[in-house]
Amino acid sequence: MKDLTATYFFKAKSGVTPEFASQAICEEQTTGTWTDISTVNQSTEYVHTYDGEVLGVEPFNDGFITRIRYPYEIFEPGNVPQYLSVIAGNLFGLGKLEAVRLLDIDIPKELAGSGAKFGIDGVRKLGGTEKSRRPHIGTIIKPKVGLNPKDTAKVAYEAALGGLDLIKDDETLTNQSFCPLFERLDAVMDSLDKVKHETGKKVLYAVNVTCGGDKIVELAEKAVRAGANMIMVDVLTAGFSAVQALASNPQISVPIHVHRTMHGALTRNQSHGIAMRPIAKLVRCVGGDQLHTGSISGKMGGKADEIISDNRAITENFFDLKPVFPVSSGGLHPGKVAAEISGLGREVVLQAGGGIHGHPKGTTAGVIAMIQAMDAALENIPAAEYAKTHEELRLALEKWGN
Repeated sequence: MKDLTATYFFKAKSGVTPEFASQAICEEQTTGTWTDISTVNQSTEYVHTYDGEVLGVEPFNDGFITRIRYPYEIFEPGNVPQYLSVIAGNLFGLGKLEAVRLLDIDIPKELAGSGAKFGIDGVRKLGGTEKSRRPHIGTIIKPKVGLNPKDTAKVAYEAALGGLDLIKDDETLTNQSFCPLFERLDAVMDSLDKVKHETGKKVLYAVNVTCGGDKIVELAEKAVRAGANMIMVDVLTAGFSAVQALASNPQISVPIHVHRTMHGALTRNQSHGIAMRPIAKLVRCVGGDQLHTGSISGKMGGKADEIISDNRAITENFFDLKPVFPVSSGGLHPGKVAAEISGLGREVVLQAGGGIHGHPKGTTAGVIAMIQAMDAALENIPAAEYAKTHEELRLALEKWGN
């Protein structure tokens, strides 16, 4: 089927039947309006070809679940902002509804786009883990803002020495005067080149190119020409089109690390807003190679079953689109690694900021402790037991616990 189906949770206002409420969503997002209109008459009856269809309404918790089919013809293929105007537009303000949440979307092949250039396998090949299929270990430059390029590069060097796979800017670090992007990029890549020469380990650095839509492609192209081996975009603040423009540009020949900053404004309320699932699926469509989807044991909250299903949505077969590398971050440290791997599996990037840089012996030891915790989990050895013969892990557990 070429049509798109969306699943919503909703609560109807007092006196409004669930059937009426679901039909109101369907009509508002397709051909309907709040009253009879003269522009629909015998000569324009053809517009009803583009009506949506309520496929069912079922009770769920303190509300209802409804599935709505949207005809393929009302979408402009490839125009993700327009997709969102249909599936997540005015419905959130409908007066007949107390609350409504977009839970999921089933996207047909004709609307799915071309996806990522690299995907999981491409990123693994760059990092040399295509055979081991182990989780990747990453970190964020901390403090998140304030360091100058020289000190940023020093943090990156110390992290890379520990043997991790990914270093990234934080979402609030872009091209500020205290740390200009290209000075930072040059300094960090010089540090990573030095580590590669010393250890043979290639480390990816996701430099944050998030900026206005009129500048982001040019900025990313310049970053790649200057030596960037990965770029980062804040998808909800820059827009899905920003990721799409970068992924479709042949000059941007590096993976795209997608951050979801601001997502909680949409995803946190379990009754209203937009769940992470549709966001994740659209990121896959527009070409993200890595995407933050949440941790099951970290500081940011989130239900384990939802996160596992979100990860599955971007890693399982979906037409011919490459799978996206899920990123688990937010309050992670070595003591939480086993829980993340147990719940999320091996196809995940485990990313720690404070949980690395806050190690009693510093950043390099913090990375080593994360890797030791990963090795222990993959060998099914309790972290506390493994720590008896691995000092870095022992010190991390003494500080943060399991």
